[in-house]
Amino acid sequence: MAKAEISWKRRAPDGTRLQVYAHLVGGEWRFYIRSRRYERWMPVKDPPLEDWLALLDAVRRLVPRRRYQPEDEAHLRQRIRERFPEVDL
Repeated sequence: MAKAEISWKRRAPDGTRLQVYAHLVGGEWRFYIRSRRYERWMPVKDPPLEDWLALLDAVRRLVPRRRYQPEDEAHLRQRIRERFPEVDL
């Protein structure tokens, strides 16, 4: 994984453990997922809200470290509101 990528682990609805990573490309966040370490990363077209919120949490923690700008956090919040209008951030 490159330096600009953010990764985390979560459980799928069926209980399997998944590795997820996201990175910023051209102003858009791209998500990838795999279930085991040596499997290929598969792109995720419509990531669930859980992944968006995990990404937002990670970006919030990286802004003070100057890995991301505060504008990146604001843009990410806007994208989440567009995709999930019922969520209160």
